[in-house]
Amino acid sequence: MFVLGIDIGTSSIKASVIEPASGRIVASAQYPDTETPILSPQPGFAEQSPLQWWNDVQAAIQLLAKSSSFNPADIAAIGLSYQMHGLVLIDEQNQVLRNSIIWCDSRAVEIGRQAAQELGDYCDENLLNSPGNFTASKLAWVKQNEPDIYRRIHKIMLPGDFIALQLTGELTTTPSALSEGIFWDFKQNAVSAKLLSYFDFDASFLPEVRDVFSTHGVLKKDIAESLGLKAGIPVSYKAGDQPNNALALNVLHPGEVAATAGTSGVIYAVTDHLAADRASRINSFAHVNHTASQNRIGVLLNINGCGSMNRWIRQNIANDKSYSELNDLAASVRPGSEGLQIIPFGNGAERMLENRIVGAQLRHLDLNVHQPAHLFRAAQEGIAYAFRYGLDIMRENNIHPGVIRVSHSNMFLSPVFTDIFVNVTGVPVEHYTGDGSAGAARGAAIGAGLISADATSGTKAVKVTTPDKHSPYGELYENWKHTLDQLIFSPEQSLVP
Repeated sequence: MFVLGIDIGTSSIKASVIEPASGRIVASAQYPDTETPILSPQPGFAEQSPLQWWNDVQAAIQLLAKSSSFNPADIAAIGLSYQMHGLVLIDEQNQVLRNSIIWCDSRAVEIGRQAAQELGDYCDENLLNSPGNFTASKLAWVKQNEPDIYRRIHKIMLPGDFIALQLTGELTTTPSALSEGIFWDFKQNAVSAKLLSYFDFDASFLPEVRDVFSTHGVLKKDIAESLGLKAGIPVSYKAGDQPNNALALNVLHPGEVAATAGTSGVIYAVTDHLAADRASRINSFAHVNHTASQNRIGVLLNINGCGSMNRWIRQNIANDKSYSELNDLAASVRPGSEGLQIIPFGNGAERMLENRIVGAQLRHLDLNVHQPAHLFRAAQEGIAYAFRYGLDIMRENNIHPGVIRVSHSNMFLSPVFTDIFVNVTGVPVEHYTGDGSAGAARGAAIGAGLISADATSGTKAVKVTTPDKHSPYGELYENWKHTLDQLIFSPEQSLVP
């Protein structure tokens, strides 16, 4: 018996099959091979097609089904992980009304800021967040700017809700999903009636709310036949990518911390306190195991410009080289990149910079000294320094990790990046195998009752990286931070209008 996990990422769809009892990954697939583009019809806009996600999900599952390491008929449950905060709109025939406005879109920042001012302390005390550029604010933008589309809305969904609908024909969501959309009132343990009233949203727009670990419908016969799976198996788990990544790393209890460095960068800590950062630089959501009687809050620090910066460097400077080759070239350059600095914030408004759009910056370029290898290293240094900047914000909010757990994937595959990250933060890193799709498969096994939520099978660290007390990165970080502070507090820099 096996379980299937699907991760709806920004760059691609990943799918894995695991054996529940051992946590062993028996097969994995990714589709497409190239990175899925982010559509930007205007500066600050970021969209993707939900139908493209669905096409790619089917292609990834069909690739998996060709594996000889398992029998597709033995898959007992499906779990979904998805890019957080996206807005998907469908009509009464369950047809998509427009492209999804995804997580890094900045168009609704001012709407969210005004809502926070007018709702006052309610946002921090009940929602644990400012509405910011999250899903509720994006829906308000559609209402203001696309009234014809807004009038046709039957349901709004997060990306994982949409893929579950395609698989099962059922419309459901979760408290965790609603909290990441800023629709959830933690004190009332219910959808926020006050927020719906403020934006004048129809409560019927929201799908039926079910627990993260529960049946969100069963696989339709026609879809099962087209994918080579068994009809009637449940979709038994849905979670945003960062709560799901934490589950994959067995980060479930207060004090435990995970990090990811994919398209975006994230530090994700679990706490039992209902608290918010007053400047909304970090955000709090219902973790996968949060309940009305036991608070499990995921505190999330997000960096939009992370792997996206590394990807841009590769595509535009060295598109003939692999990431592994870029890592080797970066390793050939001394720490500090001979003075070259990269500020990586080029992917929309950065929450940890109070929703400023600083943009990506290349500083102190010396045409007589710097070669492409210096760019490769400076990009990885700048991204790691952004993590340190964010971790200091979390420390201000009384989160002090003794160790950070990471999946041995994406930028943590780079020894250079990992070394910089560990030494600039001063926190050891434990590396684990698997990715978001393996985490989604584990969630499916929990939701189907095949294993317990605290089962640790498949979550043993394969490597530990510890700080070097003689590292030069403390001084190098302070120099980088001085450059960033000059940008943030310069007269021409202001909050997003």
